[in-house]
Amino acid sequence: MYVGIDVGTSMVKAAAFDDGGRQLDVAARPVGLALHGGVVEQDMEEVYSAVLAVLGELRSRLPGPVALAGLTGQGDGVWLVDGDGRPVRAAASWMDGRAHELVDRWLADGTFETVFRRTGSAMFPGCPGPLLAWLDSHEPKALDSARAAVYCKDMVFQRLTGRSRPTTDVSDASMPFLDPRTRAYDNRVVELLGLTHRRGLLAPVSDPIATAEAREGLPAGTRLANGPYDLPSCALGAGVTSPGDGLLIVGTCLAGLVATTELDLTGEPAGLYISTDRPGHWLRAMPAMVGTAALDWVLTTTGVRHEEVDALLAETPPGAHGVRVLPYFAPSGERAPFVEPRLRAELTGVSLESTKADLIRATCEGIGFAARHCLRAAGLTGTLAVCGGGTRSPAWMRLLADVLGRPLRVVEGEVGARGAVLAAAARYGVRLDTASWTEPTSIVKPDPARATYYAKEFEDHLERLAQARERARRD
Repeated sequence: MYVGIDVGTSMVKAAAFDDGGRQLDVAARPVGLALHGGVVEQDMEEVYSAVLAVLGELRSRLPGPVALAGLTGQGDGVWLVDGDGRPVRAAASWMDGRAHELVDRWLADGTFETVFRRTGSAMFPGCPGPLLAWLDSHEPKALDSARAAVYCKDMVFQRLTGRSRPTTDVSDASMPFLDPRTRAYDNRVVELLGLTHRRGLLAPVSDPIATAEAREGLPAGTRLANGPYDLPSCALGAGVTSPGDGLLIVGTCLAGLVATTELDLTGEPAGLYISTDRPGHWLRAMPAMVGTAALDWVLTTTGVRHEEVDALLAETPPGAHGVRVLPYFAPSGERAPFVEPRLRAELTGVSLESTKADLIRATCEGIGFAARHCLRAAGLTGTLAVCGGGTRSPAWMRLLADVLGRPLRVVEGEVGARGAVLAAAARYGVRLDTASWTEPTSIVKPDPARATYYAKEFEDHLERLAQARERARRD
């Protein structure tokens, strides 16, 4: 059996698979987020305890030994650790918005664009560059006390294996300091962000594999691999490796990714190029800030339960009787396929005649338009796979196929954990049938008439978005 560990933003999961990729069992535990005034942080000890808990629960139910384990998790943010991988302070989440003024300044003075042209990374407030610069100005003692500024899964990997030094993998290192051509940190970018004196905090980039210690969540001697982080891991788990093919992750974060062998650092600076384990192969990623989190907010506000969504989507027609939603709910604005730290969500066309069904459909349509925008910017030309929590709603998948105007290869289950196992197998030289591991659960085809309607609505969405971005800049 094979185990994949996925340390998500709001949920930590461990899943077991057999040789053919069939998911046998999964254990999950929620973890909290502390939100206050644009600051979003996580308790590292809570996160690590959740990892041990799900591994213990899963192991207690497995009928046999674990041959191999792979680790993935949320990317970005800043996880300051000491030499043993223990926290120096709370982790600053990728959702954190405290550094938005730095990003605004770098947008204005050209630093933002220069960094993108060198690394293919469009910075946003919750990525390590702005957060480290903010901490250097406001909490220098925390940086003084840290051995390294790592990412979520790096902290977990070090503690599971007892390694003496923090490391990271090439995918997590992609934002924002890594030169995608050399696969090494760009010291000029470090200098531009005013962090040369903190250069030693950047964890060495390696191909980390190690065995687990007896005292922690996996059996002693279990082969464990660290990375890639959740976006590229989902791409592996969904079988998205051929240039032009894409993946849409409908989760807390709405992410569009397209596999590519071409590095184009021209055009509007947005998203990032994620380096993969294969040199010369990248994922052009457009990870928007809010996906299912936008729908969750609307459901909570209207008092609608998740299990009611499919029925409500059937109660109102495409266009939601004129109700429109720009789904930019994140406190740090948007980061893909454009960067606008001050952008906020907008709800228009509402009247006393509007229903909850109208609000729900308009939100799902708005998220769909944002997804189409991301995938277009990422260069999608081939097939499209879809994964994430949103796939549990058949009606939403049909709506997405219509909005995107293309068939969806729906891949259900723990796709990130599945990709983590496939990455671990490749690193250890274990041969697995990747075709059977990544076979889609279903294919959802668009309705031609609705697809034509939504193609026109998408252009209207772009016009309303342009106006909203202009208002955000003025404010």
